[in-house]
Amino acid sequence: MVFDPSSRIQDYQVFGEFGDVNPSITDSSTFTFLSPDTMKELFAHEMEGCFLYSRHWNPINKYLSRALSAMEDTESAQVTASGMAAISCTIMQLCTTGDEVISSRTIYGGTYALFKNFLPRLGIGVNFVNINDIDAVRNKITEKTKVIYCESMSNPLLEIADIPALSELAHKHNLTLVVDNTFSPMILSPARLGADVVIHSLTKFINGTSDCVAGCICSTQEFIHHLTDINTGACMLLGPVLDSFRSASILKNLHSLHIRMQKHSKNALYLAEKLQELGIKVFYPGLPSYGKHELMKQLMNPGFGFGGMMAINVADEATSYQLMEMMQQERVGYLAVSLGYFKTLFSPPGSSTSSEIPKEEQEAMGLSSGMIRLSVGLDNEIEKTFERIKYCLEKLLLV
Repeated sequence: MVFDPSSRIQDYQVFGEFGDVNPSITDSSTFTFLSPDTMKELFAHEMEGCFLYSRHWNPINKYLSRALSAMEDTESAQVTASGMAAISCTIMQLCTTGDEVISSRTIYGGTYALFKNFLPRLGIGVNFVNINDIDAVRNKITEKTKVIYCESMSNPLLEIADIPALSELAHKHNLTLVVDNTFSPMILSPARLGADVVIHSLTKFINGTSDCVAGCICSTQEFIHHLTDINTGACMLLGPVLDSFRSASILKNLHSLHIRMQKHSKNALYLAEKLQELGIKVFYPGLPSYGKHELMKQLMNPGFGFGGMMAINVADEATSYQLMEMMQQERVGYLAVSLGYFKTLFSPPGSSTSSEIPKEEQEAMGLSSGMIRLSVGLDNEIEKTFERIKYCLEKLLLV
């Protein structure tokens, strides 16, 4: 049966305290008890509908978590104050001193820095590999390995991970497969493809308005309980709590995600095809010429397109800087990091969101200094946007 994550969100209903169509926001850090015995019991284990302290759970964060787990088709979820908090808590819950992680080499720069520079301080080793080379992944597995980590659609090269193959390998060796699905919510459903833990930066497409920072972890009920355990839970003890008001606004935005993803995808595919026709080097999984196009078609949920992220490659860094400045002047969008906004955003990943990755490693993975990453917006006249980009390219004699 075809899985439709948007219908899961549509069927998820929560009523506010007074029958509100939007759930009430609980603006409280702590909660009262009618009995000390109940308080004692809640400290021992989670009780449905009973809340203790907002670092643990509060109602609106619980509502958002349930909606996200419905979208990802997992048993449970936990919201966090950022995507990096979601990644950090997940890895520190799964690994301890002496353990190792196998990670894709093409990942978000912040994640790379966490893995390369910070985790070794805790005695956790990380091996970076070409995640599309299953043999290379297999060869890195040792008795110390606990986690295989990747992005479903990589940042910034848009590589597609073969999640079923990675899942088979991980589970054969009793490892946990963790997948960051930030670039492709609704388009890909990693848990249904075999991932054990699915992570999002809610900051991006899921929220969609670039006005907050948030993250989430979607997994089994057992793993979420581990994360929120008052004695050993990484989310509980490290305290990356998402503010109630932001949680409520994300929940409301989540209900339009399917419409937004369809429009982001439609616009990105149009720009990718038109730019490729001009002779520009384009990275986009919706193009048949792109290496992982067929794999993407096998894995994706129908109806949401190939996503709103793309990248182009021009002559060199200086030229890419000129082009981005011109595109901002010509109102194509904004020269800014992040993604998933209703306006198009563009940035040079090699010197911004992937700058934590050493230059020699950037070159090895195919990330050139002339690359521009674009998060394509919700433009109603994408044809006009293309003409503006084309004008900039012509002015710089790139076409």
